[in-house]
Amino acid sequence: MQKKYNMEIININNLSKKFKRERRNKTVLEKLLQLFKRGNPESLTVLNNISLNVNSGDNLGIIGKNGCGKSTLLRLIAEIYEPDEGIIKTHGNMVFVPGFGIGLKNKLTMRENIYLCGSLLGLRKKEIDLKFNEIVDFSGLHGFVDTKVFQFSSGMVTRLNFSITIHCITKKNIDILLLDEAFAGGGDQNFKEKAIGKMKELISGGTTVLFASHNLDLIKEYCNRVIWLDQSGIKMIGNSEEVCDAYAKSC
Repeated sequence: MQKKYNMEIININNLSKKFKRERRNKTVLEKLLQLFKRGNPESLTVLNNISLNVNSGDNLGIIGKNGCGKSTLLRLIAEIYEPDEGIIKTHGNMVFVPGFGIGLKNKLTMRENIYLCGSLLGLRKKEIDLKFNEIVDFSGLHGFVDTKVFQFSSGMVTRLNFSITIHCITKKNIDILLLDEAFAGGGDQNFKEKAIGKMKELISGGTTVLFASHNLDLIKEYCNRVIWLDQSGIKMIGNSEEVCDAYAKSC
């Protein structure tokens, strides 16, 4: 598939998102004082007045320190979160691949999670049956098929999550792929190389990719544009080499 550039596929205007910071076991005095405070000191602004356009075929890297809003931005685009202010418009099919196994059910076994997540991604049981062994082989978790996920390490959970999602979307015509540190904690180098290979297949196939990561080498290699998030806003946007180098110097 030949990539078609200059067709706007994601449009974000004046996007803002806050989260409440709630602390339990407040004293009676603290509750009374809260009534007289101006504003809302119990809220945290994660993203403030973000505007961004992404064209079809773009591979956009998202970088910044922990807590800068990388994951929040992807979850807003994926419609997992609702914005407090602003508008997000997307065009085409979209898939979100989160890191650290978000979406898996801890009380279910690996086998049960494969079928559950596969069905949520639009596959029928027969289609999941055909992909089942491939998912298990790719994850490298052959000995844990009937083990409940709460017994998995964080790396195992990430590997399972990535393996399920990437194999269930392979046959789909995906327009937008959102990757949130999708294999950062995935274990050994062999798995990471396989995961990167799968991502490269999707990129070369014409999918528009938004990739949030701390791995600047990956961002430089696979992304043509990068945004640097800092203090709830976009500090810099542009060529991947320039933005990554500027960010690295600031750390």
